[in-house]
Amino acid sequence: MAQLLRTSNPALNQSAFETEGLVLGERMTVSGTVNKTGVLLICTVATAAWTWSRVPNVGDPETALSSVAPLVALGATGGFIVALVTIFKKSWAPITAPIYALLEGLVLGGVSAMAESRFRGVPMQAVALTFGTLVALLLAYRSGMIRVTDKFRLGVVAATGGIALFYVVSMIMGFFGVRLFPSISGASPLGIGISVVIVIVAALNLVLDFDFIERGAQASAPKYMEWYAAFGLMVTLIWLYLEILRLLSKLRSRN
Repeated sequence: MAQLLRTSNPALNQSAFETEGLVLGERMTVSGTVNKTGVLLICTVATAAWTWSRVPNVGDPETALSSVAPLVALGATGGFIVALVTIFKKSWAPITAPIYALLEGLVLGGVSAMAESRFRGVPMQAVALTFGTLVALLLAYRSGMIRVTDKFRLGVVAATGGIALFYVVSMIMGFFGVRLFPSISGASPLGIGISVVIVIVAALNLVLDFDFIERGAQASAPKYMEWYAAFGLMVTLIWLYLEILRLLSKLRSRN
């Protein structure tokens, strides 16, 4: 339970730093992690922009889907595999983290292009809200307005676990043609309300990530853990962006 209380991000849990042993060389710093996160963001944006450019006509949803579906599948599958490798082999993070970012860029670019083909301007709004949320929560955390207590951690972990379980069950049932709770997935008031809650939970995970990175720097973790911590933060940012994109798409579909 003590490990779960640290953060709900599977990449950034308590044991991630504790199992790395004695540090003999350079040590992890918060500023170093910020720089590594910037590099990963550039990698993600680069492949996302390239994938977006592959869509010949974003005004046609069917054309957009057929153009980017293979790239999205490649990015999603490859990103999942690389993420698992990174979690289990943290010392490989300087190599695997950029690869993960490049692969996830394929997913984000494809999904964003499909969203743009249906609702003009929604992806850019989602990007602005994602980074706006990141900055606002970082300032709130640094100023002490948000304090990461054990109860806070437990609440976010429990909520994130419930959301993950719902997504996994829905995905499995979808393979058998069963659609669970269509009102939640749709643009009904209940569906929009659920999306708002999920966005809030995803955003609160950023606070846990900030706290964990700071603790890692204080614990003098190995230098390569900057890449690993940046990778973990990217996992949360990507999830937050996709959830905001989903919410905005639901809202736009009601107009």
